[in-house]
Amino acid sequence: MAERLALFATAARGTEDLLAEELKELGAKRIRQDRGGVRFMAALDEALNVCLWSRIAMRVLYPLGEFSAPGAQGLYDAVASVPWEEHLTTNVTFAVDANLKDTEHAHSGFVALKVKDAIVDRLRDKLGSRPDVDTRNPDVSVVAHLVKEKLSLSLDLVGDPLNRRGYRVRPTPAPMKENLAAALLRAAGYTGQEALVDPMCGSGTIVIEGGLIARKRAPGIGRSFAVERWPHMGTRARELLADLRADARRNERKVEVPILGFDKSEEALEAADRNVKAAKLGEEIQLAVGDATKLGPLPEGGGLILTNPPYGDRLGSGGQKGMKTFYFKLGDSLRALPGWRVWVLSGNPAFESAFHARPMTRRDVWNGPIPCTLLGYRAPFTPGGSQPVLASPGESQQVAPVRPEHEDE
Repeated sequence: MAERLALFATAARGTEDLLAEELKELGAKRIRQDRGGVRFMAALDEALNVCLWSRIAMRVLYPLGEFSAPGAQGLYDAVASVPWEEHLTTNVTFAVDANLKDTEHAHSGFVALKVKDAIVDRLRDKLGSRPDVDTRNPDVSVVAHLVKEKLSLSLDLVGDPLNRRGYRVRPTPAPMKENLAAALLRAAGYTGQEALVDPMCGSGTIVIEGGLIARKRAPGIGRSFAVERWPHMGTRARELLADLRADARRNERKVEVPILGFDKSEEALEAADRNVKAAKLGEEIQLAVGDATKLGPLPEGGGLILTNPPYGDRLGSGGQKGMKTFYFKLGDSLRALPGWRVWVLSGNPAFESAFHARPMTRRDVWNGPIPCTLLGYRAPFTPGGSQPVLASPGESQQVAPVRPEHEDE
């Protein structure tokens, strides 16, 4: 039996359970949710399959250990105790990514420097020379996480975070990360077998991630991974990934459902169009100018509407009153679309009451540093099954509707 590695996949807060479900489907074993990610066991081929196919993970880390690291000297000694000669040679480059929480050290750069010094000193002692540091494109990425005096050290299998699929060539202000969009789609039960609409698509992240799911395309198919350059594992990793990539390409499928993105901003749509083409989904995704509060007819048969409306910082004047008016009109617009289940990621506490509908499900998630709520207004999609209607304000026992004071705002 192949040796299994103890690994940790990171994810956006609030999506850990979704990542755990995904990892199980990808063949991981002994899965355990943790804050900010999921611990699991996997053989090398299974770990590489996760790197290639995970839509929700941000990083896949190979933990080397946890240590007590009091003070600068304690930090150095803890790092120097790791057998780095088993992971690095003098012919590779490396870099250290340090992040801190509640520590005596003021700057992550200082911690990264101490970690680097301990690594090169040990390798110089064991191997007679030291590897070079390359902060831009290292062969091996060392991740140091220091909480108070507890130090965790890991190697990063993927290099650039997995959300960097390679298609975001034209971002818009405050774009949603790709892995969060994929997590929202999974939470909404989207499998690529129903129509998908984002009426405020921005740079197109939600519809592109939906397109990748519908196409059954591996999100990591167009990129490389740091583990391919590891000195003691890279050759085997490259061989396994060649087979996994070939299988992934053979198993892609034709998209049989409409995927539509609308936005009022022509500039946003231009960015979305560039990104859609970079993702090679130009035939699968249609984009058009549209006002989410005045949506026209959508394809028959219903499907999923998933969107991330503005939280209040980019709608111009009107303040919170203007936001409530916008949310109210959005609710009216989506209420006129029977057969469509509606899921909304909201970062504004006023949204739920102003939208004037009772959600059937909710989930707390973080969009970067912003706490948000994912609200579902439809039961999970079942092919061939009936679709319930959007709950009306009168049906809600928990949320009172907030009507705008001035309809013309």
